[in-house]
Amino acid sequence: MDDHPRTGYRPQRLIISLAVAASAALAAGGCGKQLFSPEEDRSPFDRFDAMRNQQAPQVIEDEYGIKRPNLRARLLPKN
Repeated sequence: MDDHPRTGYRPQRLIISLAVAASAALAAGGCGKQLFSPEEDRSPFDRFDAMRNQQAPQVIEDEYGIKRPNLRARLLPKN
């Protein structure tokens, strides 16, 4: 088909093998240790809120049951 006349080179094979290698590298890179543990304070402000029992949860579940970071509640000003 699209073979190179002298070497039998097929560009489709190269593209497929590169795609497989890239997806394997991405999958292996996602299996690392968490950067922050849920038990650790992330800032002095988290420690301050925890001492006064005003700490917002770090993650919340949405209506589909997926855990998402609770950024809105953690970044709102305290009243």
